Amino acid sequence: MAEPEQTHIDDTEEAALDAAEGFDPVAELEARLAQAEAERDEMRDRMIRALAEAENSRKRAEKDRRDAQLYGGSKIARDMLPVYDNLARALNAATEETRAAAGGLVEGVELTLRELTAILQKHGVTRICPEVGDRFDPHLHQAMFEAPVPDYKAGQIIQVMAEGFMLHDQLLRPAHVGVSSTPA
Repeated sequence: MAEPEQTHIDDTEEAALDAAEGFDPVAELEARLAQAEAERDEMRDRMIRALAEAENSRKRAEKDRRDAQLYGGSKIARDMLPVYDNLARALNAATEETRAAAGGLVEGVELTLRELTAILQKHGVTRICPEVGDRFDPHLHQAMFEAPVPDYKAGQIIQVMAEGFMLHDQLLRPAHVGVSSTPA
């Protein structure tokens, strides 16, 4: 039996066949190159975005760490403020007779209040101590009442009921004050 004759197609014939079929190898290579460049550009863009996101996450984590270090004790500091208030009220209520009769007790309360104040200051808590006659500042003071008082301008503090406190640059508690209203 005779073997079928094999046909060998040389490169020029293959190119002619490709051209007849509408195949252009240069166009195909250019298309593949364009696709590869598009993928490369997309990957570069994704990489740059991922690096930017990683940097933003690092900065956010560093800020969160600093904030936690500075303000992490704000809850316990806020919870200690009534203790400060009670010790201060106890000292303000002590008369000369009380000091004479129970000098050691009054001195102990004074020392405790000083120690508490020192500990609060050590951790960044500062007192807001407005004076009568100071201008009311809504960022630092809370008006508990308003009253027309002669010789005071509207918006001046006429009474301080409780000191306020700041933790670094954050308000823990505003000072509680009475404010003069415009006299009638």
